[in-house]
Amino acid sequence: MGTNYYFDYNTCVHCGRAEKTLHIGKSSMGWCFSLHVIPDMNLNNFKDWQQTLSSPLIPGRIHDEYGKDIMVAEMLLVITDRDGKVGVGDPPSFGGPPLFEGYSSWEDFHEKNQSLQGPRGLSRHKIDGRHCIGHGEGTWDLIAGEFS
Repeated sequence: MGTNYYFDYNTCVHCGRAEKTLHIGKSSMGWCFSLHVIPDMNLNNFKDWQQTLSSPLIPGRIHDEYGKDIMVAEMLLVITDRDGKVGVGDPPSFGGPPLFEGYSSWEDFHEKNQSLQGPRGLSRHKIDGRHCIGHGEGTWDLIAGEFS
């Protein structure tokens, strides 16, 4: 389970109505941020998103799926300042955290989740060229297509 983030693009300063809502990505506990790449909008990496979200020329509103407004600086930190505990300790059958219940080892966890150990104790998606198309320089993965 995680939290999805959105950018209401070209928001009218008078009525608040957005021309279009873009999905920024998804934050899931213990994982690198899933940064949504949208090539048709020239949003291919973190730098593209950073420029778009920070641009005074593109009026917009950042919010999470629960309607909470997010400031640009806070959103950038959600993407870039993440920590986890993947690979630290043992799975529950050996006294590890309940989050990893049902896995016999970290190798088993990563195999079943098509993941690998990422930076700062986080899991990250394996690059498959379809869903995960790359790893960011930090605590984010570049994800194409639909999100759940």
